[in-house]
Amino acid sequence: MKLDILVFGAHPDDAELGCGATIAKEVARGKKVGIIDLTRGELGTRGTEDTRAQEADDAAKILGVAVRDNLGFSDGFFVNDKEHQLEVIKMIRKYQPEIVLCNAIDDRHIDHGKGSQLVSDACFLSGLMKIETTIQGKNQEKWRPKLVLHFIQWKSLEPDVVIDVTGFIDTKMDAVLAYKTQFYDPNSDEPETPISSKNFTDSIIYRARDLGRIIGTEYGEGFNVERYVAVDSLSDLK
Repeated sequence: MKLDILVFGAHPDDAELGCGATIAKEVARGKKVGIIDLTRGELGTRGTEDTRAQEADDAAKILGVAVRDNLGFSDGFFVNDKEHQLEVIKMIRKYQPEIVLCNAIDDRHIDHGKGSQLVSDACFLSGLMKIETTIQGKNQEKWRPKLVLHFIQWKSLEPDVVIDVTGFIDTKMDAVLAYKTQFYDPNSDEPETPISSKNFTDSIIYRARDLGRIIGTEYGEGFNVERYVAVDSLSDLK
């Protein structure tokens, strides 16, 4: 299956938090979108690997993505090396996305920066014909996405691109809150974490509203780039 957009997140819930409204908007526009989680989030303080997997499946249905896979890398300990790059390359070549969205370039959680660089490197390497990969016994063709964007996570990085996501913030919040074990629940007996507070849940909305204010819309999601973004004409810019 060829996808228009492939989203990589180090953990289940990264895609929803970082670009859930953008995913929902692109799906509504008829684009085929997929999510690849690098790890199962097994080191997360709250919930279990099994509950996280169910939550990820529930969130994927809310967003309407065409596919969601998990590479099963070691949470907290995966590295950006040949072995891991090849696994990501296989996914890029399998789904042949025009656009890849992935973790923040720099962030609080060490997996986010690692995941960002791993996916970025794999996107380049995936376009080299002398790197051979197979999936289900079949040789894969080289493929390089046209664009790689990094969503913004814990740190308030200055965005290079802001997407107007007005009308899709409710879908994003529904997808985020499908991770019932991870976020604010006043009745939960689980330990508190940096993302389990009401302030964090509220921040998803007020950050999106602030980015929307800056670009003259109600809500926005921000992304960073590692190279110039090209457009055909001035009329493509708003």
